Amino acid sequence: MVPVSSNFRILHCLRAPTGGLFRHVHDVALGQAELGADVGIICDSSAGDSNVEVAMSRLNDNCALGITRIPMSSNLDFSDWRLYRKIAKLARTLDVDVLHGHGAKGGAYARLAGRLLRKKQSTKVVYTPHGGIVHYAPSSLSGKLHFAIERKLAPLTDGFIFESMFAGNRYAELVGRPQCPARVIYNGLQRHEFYDSLLADDAADFVFVGKLCKLKGVDVFLEALAAQQNIFPGRAIIVGSGPNETYFRRLARRLGLSAQVAFSGPQPARTAFVRARCVVIPSRAESLPYILLEAAAAQMPIIASNAGGIPEMIGDIPLPLVPPGDVDALAGQLRAFLNDPRPYLRRAAELQSHVARDFSVDTMTREVVDFYISELGAGIHKLPELEASANA
Repeated sequence: MVPVSSNFRILHCLRAPTGGLFRHVHDVALGQAELGADVGIICDSSAGDSNVEVAMSRLNDNCALGITRIPMSSNLDFSDWRLYRKIAKLARTLDVDVLHGHGAKGGAYARLAGRLLRKKQSTKVVYTPHGGIVHYAPSSLSGKLHFAIERKLAPLTDGFIFESMFAGNRYAELVGRPQCPARVIYNGLQRHEFYDSLLADDAADFVFVGKLCKLKGVDVFLEALAAQQNIFPGRAIIVGSGPNETYFRRLARRLGLSAQVAFSGPQPARTAFVRARCVVIPSRAESLPYILLEAAAAQMPIIASNAGGIPEMIGDIPLPLVPPGDVDALAGQLRAFLNDPRPYLRRAAELQSHVARDFSVDTMTREVVDFYISELGAGIHKLPELEASANA
């Protein structure tokens, strides 16, 4: 990696340190620190499990600007007024060149804080929506409220980074096209994450890994599995937790799948892959799901919906994608895998090579830093020092 001056200072702001958003921030922050930047993170103090604490410890060991955790509400709250001022004070004290907000809440905090910072320093404010905002229905009250907030915050944004073309286009459609620099930068994986997954002796046929909510299409998966049980009986494992877990458990029982479907709770994707022969991603909506990258890196056969940025991820690989929410189409793919998994195995090998080539953490990190400097002029007063460092 090209080194960056340690005087280049970046503060990432997000709410909950969970899921793909936190995975992205974790990887890009460590990558930026490895490049030589001083990096810090501010996030919610109440969320997280043992795996999150391990990741936080790793970040704390590598982030020169430290990890600051304060209570953050998931919904709009009167405390938000106080919080964004606290974030502005921290960013001013740290004298950061970039304040990078992630997700709708983290992005709002960062941009409101940036408004205060502009009075005294030249901090650039970057916003990555991470898909969440683009999943709201345009006609819903929540959607209208969030889109209105985004439009109000748009003038406070120096640059947008979208993780997929889909997210960028959808944001432009729902909120408005950014009037500042914007770039699509794909998420990536570390080199050690590419391997050939082994199978447990009692492996099931299919596994779902993710948040147990209707947006992820777990109900579609269960209904599709039930729809073809009389033709090719199949077993599945549901890995994860979420707000609709109880509903999905009851649905499995109602569909007569109690003996065919096991709910195992959260566990690492690598562990889940050992337990099944095929990964199913039945989402109704997505941006750029890490689970597809991780499954591809493990050379797992994949059945996925044609949602969000998934077509961008698979490129020219002839992976048949299922229309989101289409139970019959998904049942057909489950049936085809159970009848003959060999085409799925061949495509898995092709997809692994494709993802290894086009989705790397190194590339992601370099592009993010390049966007800060070349597009936004962040730390421009330090540019001679940065160039000298790069040529050393």
